Amino acid sequence: MAEKKRFLLRLDPEIYEALQRWAAEEWRSVNAHIEYLLREELKRAGRLPKGKKGIRDQGEPPS
Repeated sequence: MAEKKRFLLRLDPEIYEALQRWAAEEWRSVNAHIEYLLREELKRAGRLPKGKKGIRDQGEPPS
């Protein structure tokens, strides 16, 4: 799997707290939950590259 890109993300504290609660309910870290949400929206919008290695759902077994 390719190394993940790192970047700084500034969030309003209320948004972070809501994400933190939601992530805990889904048994994910905040970082993993943000990545999951972004991936789902990219899929919905048809903007996620298809067939690229390293792009998979959290918890989905590698192909």
